[in-house]
Amino acid sequence: MENILTRFFWPILTWFENDEYSVNYKKSHRVALNIVGVLFLFLSIVAVVGAYFTGELGAVIPVIIFFSAGLVAVVVGMLGSNSAVSKIWGTK
Repeated sequence: MENILTRFFWPILTWFENDEYSVNYKKSHRVALNIVGVLFLFLSIVAVVGAYFTGELGAVIPVIIFFSAGLVAVVVGMLGSNSAVSKIWGTK
């Protein structure tokens, strides 16, 4: 299943993957990335509900931004290599 998801999300993963070994990687970085990703996805759901009740077209912009950030964080947190997680956090 992981191979199928990796092939499906390869456009996202190629932005963050590299062949270098990350010295500053910690397991807590991956856990924090997954938590932040889930929070952003939850925030996008809240924004969808708000957009539905207000009926404003401009409310779609936060939905797209929060969903995109959450999706990237969860995909890299779940499927990415240690160097990809380090690259998101900016540690080298």
